[in-house]
Amino acid sequence: MDRRNFLRTGGLAVLGSLAMPSLAMPEPVRRALGAADDKSAVAAAMLHFGVTEADLKKVLAAALEKGGDYADLYFEHTFNNSVTLMDGQVNRCGSNIDFGMGVRVLAGDQTGYAYVEGVTLDEMLRAARTAARIATSGKAGKPVGLTEKTIAKNRYTVISPWEEVSLKTKIPYLEKLNEKIFSLDPRVRKVQASLSDTTSHVLFCNSEGVSYYDYRPMVSFMAVCIMEENGQMENGFASRSYRKGFEFLSDDIVETLAREAVDNTAILFKAVKPKGGEMPVVMGAGGSGILLHEAIGHAFEADFNRKKTSIFSDLLGKKVCNEHINVVDDGTIPFNRGSVNFDDEGVEGQKTYIVEEGILTSYLHDRISAKFYGVAPTGNGRRDTFRCTPIPRMRATYMEAGNVREEDIISTVKQGIYAQNFTNGQVQIGAGDFTFFVKSGYLIENGKLTQPIKDINIIGNGPKALADITMVADNAKIDNGTWTCGKDGQSCPVTCGMPSALVSKLTVGGE
Repeated sequence: MDRRNFLRTGGLAVLGSLAMPSLAMPEPVRRALGAADDKSAVAAAMLHFGVTEADLKKVLAAALEKGGDYADLYFEHTFNNSVTLMDGQVNRCGSNIDFGMGVRVLAGDQTGYAYVEGVTLDEMLRAARTAARIATSGKAGKPVGLTEKTIAKNRYTVISPWEEVSLKTKIPYLEKLNEKIFSLDPRVRKVQASLSDTTSHVLFCNSEGVSYYDYRPMVSFMAVCIMEENGQMENGFASRSYRKGFEFLSDDIVETLAREAVDNTAILFKAVKPKGGEMPVVMGAGGSGILLHEAIGHAFEADFNRKKTSIFSDLLGKKVCNEHINVVDDGTIPFNRGSVNFDDEGVEGQKTYIVEEGILTSYLHDRISAKFYGVAPTGNGRRDTFRCTPIPRMRATYMEAGNVREEDIISTVKQGIYAQNFTNGQVQIGAGDFTFFVKSGYLIENGKLTQPIKDINIIGNGPKALADITMVADNAKIDNGTWTCGKDGQSCPVTCGMPSALVSKLTVGGE
């Protein structure tokens, strides 16, 4: 998982049919998103994409004509804007429009998938028949009528949609962030401030009769600060990302990011690389959730367990860690970067306990793995774009609070490190071995935080690291940065978090 936000740059790129619909949110959709009992959202979305219910039924029938057990259609219209300011001026700006639909067919263990960058009936039928030829059982199936699923509680209600906000209106916030960072410390030499906003219209329907519309906003606001002291250069980073509209931008968020970027950079002038080796590590609250993401989160995704790739594939229902530990993957946190009203398979977002009181209670399921295990999907079927098939993916993965204070945890460590800020990490699913990069932290000496440290790798094994968590603090925190998770060539927005926790033994790469 990488904390950086990758911005699309360049000129306007338009994919899809020439008759692509307006970017604006359809007014019936706007009304529907404000009231759970308004049934017009899917109908308005069909109008937005230029399709009819009869079209959808014809395409589903074509998808099943070779004997598929199940089929679904996923329509997407996404508009992304990004702007970056450096040296006090806008030096990069870009927009991208993506438009199209994908057809998936399941037949036993076979999956057929095809997509088109246009939504004429002929194009959709061609995609459906291509997918049908890949996944076939020889016995034609029949789709049922479409029944709209409405959003019981919209988790990311937007006040000011991004498609109604001009570039000219956004730039002053970048300028304020730039000026604030320079004003906080005379050692600041350069600032890069970036803002990215994305709006997605998603229309989904399947052969079981499920249909829904989802309006998905996203904003990422970030700053890189470069400082110099006595010829030494250091850089720090701060970011926030939410499923919110223009109302997210404020003087308060500018102040928060500026101070965080400066503080994260300034501490590095005093920092050293610690002596490497195996030692206790106290994971600071918030971004330490990367430990959960890399060490166990991927290994709990059900496709890896269904294929016996994951080291946890035989541990469902068994104790895997301290009985005081609860780990959650949650798609229901309001405005969270990883939250979903519905996943990309028509399953409503939900809160899933992966580990409960130390017991591995659930994997993270899409429809395919849920059918294999004979359980209900957990709402983790997610995809990068309409060009991709959905696969089990994390949403917001975090550990719930424990029952001790952080300072009490630190006081038990004679010699170790306190890991505070993280950038990225990766894991080898089969063996469970992981590594992640710690940007900054502190030495722990005789139960106290002492010398700041920087630029170290922490290496461990997922099941062992989980089992070696011996103390969990009461300061649970979600890190709302620009976390992006990669898997099977797809990227997905996620978040992570945890309270401060003691891992009794991890390998620290230092001097």
